[in-house]
Amino acid sequence: MNRRSRGHMTGSLFEDAPRDLFAFEKRAMRRGYTAIAGIDEAGRGALAGPVVAAAVILPSRGDFSGIDDSKKLSPQQRDVLYDQIMAQSLAVGIGCGDEKLIDRINILQATLHAMTKAVLSLSLTPDFLLIDGISSPSLDIPARTIKKGDSTSFSIAAASIVAKVTRDRFMVSLGEKYPDYGFPMHKGYGSKAHMDAIAALGPCPVHRLTFRGVREHVGDRK
Repeated sequence: MNRRSRGHMTGSLFEDAPRDLFAFEKRAMRRGYTAIAGIDEAGRGALAGPVVAAAVILPSRGDFSGIDDSKKLSPQQRDVLYDQIMAQSLAVGIGCGDEKLIDRINILQATLHAMTKAVLSLSLTPDFLLIDGISSPSLDIPARTIKKGDSTSFSIAAASIVAKVTRDRFMVSLGEKYPDYGFPMHKGYGSKAHMDAIAALGPCPVHRLTFRGVREHVGDRK
């Protein structure tokens, strides 16, 4: 299989990240690609709950003002932009890897699994992928990984917002099922309140039992 049909693109098309946040997409379009999906994940570093990936195909023209790396935005800004992205995107796909999958195959592989599911769930088949980070899922679609891609590509930034909002809302719902752990506040990350709850109560069924901060208390489950 040639490098154009699978894997990472190399050469002058994708050099250092340009300042134009739509430049990666423009460069791909100049090469003939027409359905470019940005991919990002949320929850990779959490101690509980799933890792969630999103794939977003934006139109070549639209109002993308305000879209940025989800970590730079307030929850209120993310909610507004989530609605904007869902309304304007040509396609949005979501994929998840739950805590059991994470414990079984490790967080990196579960993240790639979630990314694969997100791409495959798109209603429009992409012909090029822009992926945040340095690892790419094994798909027969040309792909480019970009370090800090959520700060340098509108498509990836849009995916980061969709993934973050989707996961946060799910973690809030888990708070109703497991009210003693404070999931609506910290979304499963290792805050002091969360770590104190794990130490006092032991892990609950949605904790990642192989993660440091949780595995030490596996025998303390109540």
